Amino acid sequence: MARNRTENQQQTKTTQPPALFAYHVAERGEKKFWTRIGAAWDHEDGKGLTIQLDLVPATGGRIVLREPNDDEQTEANGAGA
Repeated sequence: MARNRTENQQQTKTTQPPALFAYHVAERGEKKFWTRIGAAWDHEDGKGLTIQLDLVPATGGRIVLREPNDDEQTEANGAGA
């Protein structure tokens, strides 16, 4: 029974659009380069986030979490595919 609950939780997480996207921000001189590296989903109880990183920067910089803009929200909902 616990296995079914875990499968349902995973399915919900993968079908629910992310609350935030994760970006690596590298600064070179006065320029900043933003690369999307993952996403974050709200916990059901509203007390935290689950972050999935597709890439972990190894050269420094910082990780920034931002709300999706309209184009990213459409993509996250699957309409952009």
